[in-house]
Amino acid sequence: MKISREVHLRHILTSDASLPMTAELRYDTADPYAVRATFHPGAEEAVEWVFARGLLAEGLHRPTGTGDVRVYPARSSEPGTVRIVLSTPEGEALLEAPVRALESFLNQTNAAVPPGTEHRHFDLDAELARILAQS
Repeated sequence: MKISREVHLRHILTSDASLPMTAELRYDTADPYAVRATFHPGAEEAVEWVFARGLLAEGLHRPTGTGDVRVYPARSSEPGTVRIVLSTPEGEALLEAPVRALESFLNQTNAAVPPGTEHRHFDLDAELARILAQS
């Protein structure tokens, strides 16, 4: 089963400037631990990131993530929003997303694969074969 949702967010450039952006969040029960996000910073641009569903869920309530993706609730002056920081060697992007849209997406994924049951949907043999084929 595949789940997809478009989310409208803001790309925070400075404390006074931001740009609207859309992202498509996708979840596939065949890869139950991951969320794929395709960000559209421009009309013809698309940037894809893959990160843990659990990281997104935890970041709605408390700061989480130590690597390329960090998620945390926004300050109380921006209630109902979550900040997502995407880091690369070239720099960082700070995004702000509505909590309700992320919660709705996560609720759909949780209905398909309840948290803690991901291992029942994960085909380790198929994943190993895929990785070895890429080598």
